[in-house]
Amino acid sequence: MSTVLSNFDTWKKFLGDRVEAAKKLGIDDEAISKLAYEIGEFLDQKVDPKNDEERVLKELWDVGDDSERKTMARLMVKLAGNNT
Repeated sequence: MSTVLSNFDTWKKFLGDRVEAAKKLGIDDEAISKLAYEIGEFLDQKVDPKNDEERVLKELWDVGDDSERKTMARLMVKLAGNNT
């Protein structure tokens, strides 16, 4: 996982591949976004950002309320979807 997190473009590609795989399994966008939110919570608590982009995302996550964090998760899913 640390290799994937070390480069933001690699991270976006990794996420995009996982989003695409989930959609092929029939998982809807709402469920994918919910999972992205849960992953965001995990990363916020357990993983130190490895690059400037991830640090900005963490800082935004930290200042956001629950609704804003859910919006960020949905936006990350959209961003990842553009990187498949």
